[in-house]
Amino acid sequence: MAVATSRFTVDVAVVANPSVAEKRSVMNSQTSPSPFSPITIGPLTLKNRFIKAATNEGMSAQGVPSKQLVKFHSALASGGIALTTVAYCAVSSDGRTLPNQLTLLPASLPHFKALTDGVHQAGGLASAQITHGGCFTFLRERSPPHPLSSSGGFNKIGMLSGMFRKQAMTETDMQKVVEDFAQGARLARQAGFDAVEIHMGHGYLLSQFISPLYNKRRDQYGGSLENRLRFPRRVLRAVLDAVGRDLAVICKYSITEGVRAGNSAEDGAKIARLLEQEGAHLLVLSAGMNAESITTMFGSSFPKENRVQQKNPVIALAMSIQRLMDPKVEFRELYLLEHARKVRAAVKMPLAYLGGAKSLASIEQIMAEGFDLVAMGRVLIAEQDYVNKLASGVSTNSICTACNRCVAMMYTPGGTSCVLGKPGDPELNRQPAADR
Repeated sequence: MAVATSRFTVDVAVVANPSVAEKRSVMNSQTSPSPFSPITIGPLTLKNRFIKAATNEGMSAQGVPSKQLVKFHSALASGGIALTTVAYCAVSSDGRTLPNQLTLLPASLPHFKALTDGVHQAGGLASAQITHGGCFTFLRERSPPHPLSSSGGFNKIGMLSGMFRKQAMTETDMQKVVEDFAQGARLARQAGFDAVEIHMGHGYLLSQFISPLYNKRRDQYGGSLENRLRFPRRVLRAVLDAVGRDLAVICKYSITEGVRAGNSAEDGAKIARLLEQEGAHLLVLSAGMNAESITTMFGSSFPKENRVQQKNPVIALAMSIQRLMDPKVEFRELYLLEHARKVRAAVKMPLAYLGGAKSLASIEQIMAEGFDLVAMGRVLIAEQDYVNKLASGVSTNSICTACNRCVAMMYTPGGTSCVLGKPGDPELNRQPAADR
């Protein structure tokens, strides 16, 4: 059955799980918006429904945006997306995962401002993904000497970095991190960002509180899901209070962790309700954990080439371990849709679907099922002008093959690029964005 919507046709017969999803699709097909229509998220209006998802571009050699990073995100804006997300902006020096990670500090503001100016001039908006790595860190010079996390004890991530123990956060530690997130959001506002995205997924600090894989606390921050969300909700509230009237405040989290002992999609729906209650403007629905279930995140296995082309022996070892631990997974479009439907049914707030949307048909289906925006990562690395191609009718399918080799490209001198195109410019990637 085909249902006409503005300039699109939605084939609701392709929707799986007719008992739930097809009813939603039929209901929404009469009013489902065009993905090229505007939408308001908190205080921010986007020109269309396309978001560049946060991906580590490897374009911050000195801890600040490089000229190559400005070029990359400006090209995405020129290519038609409404909002591009600058990934992994640490809110403190101790919150970094890697030594050269982008860090929101007063001294770095001119370089972030050069980036947001470039995006704005190209017709887009910019979001800063604010994060703290917790015990997921390769940063050896730090204070305190043991990385902070929800719980103390053995740090399995430390097997790769030599930091074999992690330290349970005290109330003092928590208040400091809450203040760091709020200050990071204020700095993002000063730098010209239009939104901030709080990273609550994939095994970083806030995820370490949410996940039962990491959170073994027996106080008010552990045990039930509501208790495990208590600290991340404090962070969200502080960020909303700091910038929520001026910037869209987005939360990205893992709707399922893809591990038997981790959070399920049913838990993901409950998490969404709690974040909605706290006042988040938008949720980006990701999945998986960096260490335990990376194929859940990417929807397909990593090739051996990622390890071979990796010059850092620690990262190469990590990639080898992941290939051995994770089952072989073949990519399929909309690989997270079954999980995301549970979240859509649980809340009324705006949701951005993320996970395998690489064709116009997939995007139409997402809109028909009631999701408000679509976030894309690898597709936009492969074709930065993909949205314009869709809008003009030049293309309906991405050239992206979901091979995941772009993930390892972030460690090359030019930063992230698609193996089907040209590599990034190493010279531009060495130059801080605001340098003359």
